[in-house]
Amino acid sequence: MYSLYIANKNYSSWSLRPWILMMQLGIPFEEKLIPFEENNWDTFRRFSPSGKVPCLIDQGNIVWDSLSIAEYLAEIHSNVWPKNKQQRSWARCAAAEMHSGFSHLREICGMNIGIRISLHEINQRLKSDLARINELWTEGLTRFGGPFLAGEEFSAVDAFFAPVIFRVQTFGLELNSKAFAYYQHMLGLQGMQQWQSMALAELFRDPIHDMEVEKYGVIDKDLRSI
Repeated sequence: MYSLYIANKNYSSWSLRPWILMMQLGIPFEEKLIPFEENNWDTFRRFSPSGKVPCLIDQGNIVWDSLSIAEYLAEIHSNVWPKNKQQRSWARCAAAEMHSGFSHLREICGMNIGIRISLHEINQRLKSDLARINELWTEGLTRFGGPFLAGEEFSAVDAFFAPVIFRVQTFGLELNSKAFAYYQHMLGLQGMQQWQSMALAELFRDPIHDMEVEKYGVIDKDLRSI
């Protein structure tokens, strides 16, 4: 069985990607949750060559980085990417764009599932990232008919945008009607609900992550366990 190393569910957007992918596709795995701490490098290097999460271990094969994990799984499980060539190529492009882009969204709207934030401002850099998110989601839903980004079935491209779903919820980010329908559909998935419930129940706190979001907004509500 696969072993998937992840960090705190409340904060770790990168960990969410392979976790939700495997959960939604019914790929069995053993979860290994290692909380963030002051020096992640020393702790995470015990299992991950990059000193980061997520990391997948499969019978001695060590696979790190969320995109590499998705591609590794795709070699074994045929439903990771869409079967149709057009859908598959679009999904891979969109996932790669999310993997390497949207730096302003990441910086200003860090993943913190258990709180609700009112941003001090939505600057032009963040507006540009949000406009592209709306455009990209609308394109996929329109071209392939939904309810997922590349068609009827959940695939890796949805997993890569799963952290954005929680960011939209935390920061109340604006979406067009089609993108908002996708957001609601994703948020209602069993795997997303399970991740969120476990995130809210976590007693771990990472001051660095909490300080990052407070830099850009005001906390209106904290839903996490005390």
